[in-house]
Amino acid sequence: MGHCDDFNTEADRSMNKLEALSSQSAAPAVGPYSQGIIAGDFLYVSGQLPSSHDGSPVPDGIGAQTRLVLHNIEAIAREAGCTLADLAKLTVFMTDLSKLESVNEAMASMLNKPYPARSTVQVTALPKSSQIEIDAVLKLADKGE
Repeated sequence: MGHCDDFNTEADRSMNKLEALSSQSAAPAVGPYSQGIIAGDFLYVSGQLPSSHDGSPVPDGIGAQTRLVLHNIEAIAREAGCTLADLAKLTVFMTDLSKLESVNEAMASMLNKPYPARSTVQVTALPKSSQIEIDAVLKLADKGE
């Protein structure tokens, strides 16, 4: 296997179908991309910034910004019937890793064990001069659940 067209049955092909989704309760995309894509058994959420859906000002402090980003991810996840408990993987982009402890505290206040797998990297800059951006992968519930 290894190629997208190597599926033999209709069921195989339907699992390969991509479905875009979005939430009015999350900050709108700032470019030509989907807020989320369902592919097979997973929801892939595009990088979320500390922006609100209603244009409210960005909160001060990296902890508050992290919680807002997670609320955006949660809003998109709800569109697929998921919650933050379904998080499998997070990738955190930060402009200053010296603030990681505050990010960890904010995440611990919103996430439960088992915590998702996570990568954290420092970058030079992020869109809209943000201090943090997080993308996510969530496991969709089985149809029988």
